[in-house]
Amino acid sequence: MDKDIGFNRNIKLDWLNATASFCAETNDPTEIRERLEVVLAQDRSGVEAIRKSIDILINIWHKNKEEYPALIEYAGKHFTETFNPSDRLWLHYGLTSLYYSIFRETTSVIGKLSKLGSIITNKEVIKQLISERGHLGSLERSAQRIMSSLRDWDLLAESDKSFAYKARYRELQTDSLELQAWLLQCAFIAKNVEQIPYEDIIRLPELFPFNITVSLDYLRKNAPFSVYRSGGGINMIELKMRGNKTDD
Repeated sequence: MDKDIGFNRNIKLDWLNATASFCAETNDPTEIRERLEVVLAQDRSGVEAIRKSIDILINIWHKNKEEYPALIEYAGKHFTETFNPSDRLWLHYGLTSLYYSIFRETTSVIGKLSKLGSIITNKEVIKQLISERGHLGSLERSAQRIMSSLRDWDLLAESDKSFAYKARYRELQTDSLELQAWLLQCAFIAKNVEQIPYEDIIRLPELFPFNITVSLDYLRKNAPFSVYRSGGGINMIELKMRGNKTDD
């Protein structure tokens, strides 16, 4: 599967929850896959469709561990300790953004449109992605599958127009500042930048569903973030560590 544009199936929230639960119980990808086959067979038919869906699920919750063990460790621990469906969604969303750049880019387009109050359509999202990436063969399919998944996750809601949706813009909240900071770390890495202003990172369009309230002072005092003031007096955020590895 092409990691860059490989999100080619609609992924249900129930499947993500099952994957996280299985990954908390075993580190054996073969066992995880076998258990997921039973789960997905209840909703999907076709060996190939089930296999590709499981590939995506394992990439998100298992393969991410190869590069970002600390982020996965936190996600697994928090998943097992909370029964709050919203908090669990923060985890799924962060890990999906971390693995699939097309997911981050698609949600960024949705976030920008939502901020403007625009209705979200597949056609408009794909149009903007093509303008940024170029007309790649699998891009349209991936964008459609991502938007379908977001509807299943209840992050895009039906509007009064056919094939048009409203985004749940900044609606998801959590009392856990640690979880908020974890999501920001995922977003920072996924965006692949060296530094970013504090005011920008808490309002990243790709994090459109989430209400980020973590303070600059909290980020200053908690690893892996580093805070400094630029020459223009802007508070800039850097990462001292990326998924368990210190930057050189």
